[in-house]
Amino acid sequence: MFTTLLLFAIPALGFGLLGVLGVRRFTDPRVCAAHGMAVMLLFTGLAHFLPESVTAMPGHDDMAAMVPSYVPFPRFMVYATGVLEFLGALGLVLARTRPAAGACLALLFVLMFPANVHAAAEGIPLNGDPATPLWFRLPEQLLFIAVALWASGIARRSRSTAPAPVS
Repeated sequence: MFTTLLLFAIPALGFGLLGVLGVRRFTDPRVCAAHGMAVMLLFTGLAHFLPESVTAMPGHDDMAAMVPSYVPFPRFMVYATGVLEFLGALGLVLARTRPAAGACLALLFVLMFPANVHAAAEGIPLNGDPATPLWFRLPEQLLFIAVALWASGIARRSRSTAPAPVS
């Protein structure tokens, strides 16, 4: 249940540690978060292509079972979303594409959420483990959307637009 969250948090903290140790690229927490999310997306994107014989993480068949019946071509959609996750990861690590990647990933996370609802409602296991319950998955998904927008600089509040302090 916590695997995806850890796949984001541990690398993001690791990149932050590199910043503390003097690696300039990682002195900005937004950049650390973007790179942490990129690591997570590489792993989750890879899962979209794994055969059933790989037991370390959910594979393509597990993901296809999550796709609601109203979505056409579920197996193709799993491959397509895996490719989009790889592209999102690449977009997050490149500064010039980070804003577009963050916006697209936020949208992708919203569009993929019905598969998580379907998996939870139908009790569809992932790699033999029960589906992530919605009480955990919804806040996790909202966190990933918020991080994608924040890390990409989209959800940044300009200092000039901040309200004046009240005396």
